[in-house]
Amino acid sequence: MKGGGRAVRIGVMIDASNQSVRRRITYSGRVQGVGFRYAACRVAADHDVAGWVRNLPAGQVEVVAEGRPNDLDAFQASLADEMSGYIRGVEASDSPATGEFSQFEVRF
Repeated sequence: MKGGGRAVRIGVMIDASNQSVRRRITYSGRVQGVGFRYAACRVAADHDVAGWVRNLPAGQVEVVAEGRPNDLDAFQASLADEMSGYIRGVEASDSPATGEFSQFEVRF
């Protein structure tokens, strides 16, 4: 806009749950050497999420994924369901999405 004016939308509601976020999830338990990373990739393919999964030196698995909160919740629930026999702990935190991912992959 010219002159430093502001654009105002009237009557438009923005659904915050529809905006992408970044979620960092750390899984602990017997999560390495059991196909966890490849399961995460298979599960991610069924959800509208992008990001990566990797093993951590202390024996955990880290997932960083971006998507809408509902999609991330569904991805996380599906992965937990598939790998439930191996997971003993989960820590997750959300932050603003960066949009840097176009797919979901294993990182080494």
